[in-house]
Amino acid sequence: MSESFNSVCRDFYVNQKLALKMDLPWGREPVLELFDRMRKAVPALSDLRRQDHEISLESPEDDDRGYSWVALRQTSLRSGCVNPADLSDAYRLHRTVLETAPWFLSIRPLDVDHLEMVFGFDFEAEGNRDAIIFDALLADTPLGGLLERHRDEPLDVQPFIGLNLDREDGTQAFVEIKSRTKGFEGQLPNRYPSEPISVYLTVRRSGPLERLEDLPTVMASLAGHAERLAEQRVIPSVLIPIRDAILSR
Repeated sequence: MSESFNSVCRDFYVNQKLALKMDLPWGREPVLELFDRMRKAVPALSDLRRQDHEISLESPEDDDRGYSWVALRQTSLRSGCVNPADLSDAYRLHRTVLETAPWFLSIRPLDVDHLEMVFGFDFEAEGNRDAIIFDALLADTPLGGLLERHRDEPLDVQPFIGLNLDREDGTQAFVEIKSRTKGFEGQLPNRYPSEPISVYLTVRRSGPLERLEDLPTVMASLAGHAERLAEQRVIPSVLIPIRDAILSR
């Protein structure tokens, strides 16, 4: 499955975030015990890193099996897998985090704000990335009439749309396209640095939960929604038009 996603972009990644209402413990004992347990479950996770607002356990970036990571921030627990050989590899990592971390970090069902799954797609693009997005997704729509392309240059084109998937359980989905363009770039001709265009498909379920044991089941439901939306909507309606617009330049 991930092979089909990789075929339309440069990099494909599957991230998960468990957002919490209370601060997570950052003491040596709970963090190191959690990361030791994660390393036993996923041996590739061998690099412990600390930054100002994050502690992470990561695999080597040159690992042929893809790059994986788990990270703690003040009120969230995150994990990710970049260019997985198979979606099951990413899901296995995320499930292990959800089955393991709550017991080391004293997470409670009431503490859960939301759980989300993100499918990310990066495209290598040169030049005005906002113009690429505009030409791919907006040029032939009523909104595209705001610009006269023979004299106007797109400056900030980063569409975002959200939708309710299930009102009863609070499942929502969001699609966001990021040009990664800084404001000054549009004012300086031929000064566009080489940055990717990123497309994010986020599927989110809000808390609280009845039981922590439900987290893996919720994750599986979010993954199912993400795969369906990616295959049926995001790839044909967003990814392929962006890819074609890049190739046509």
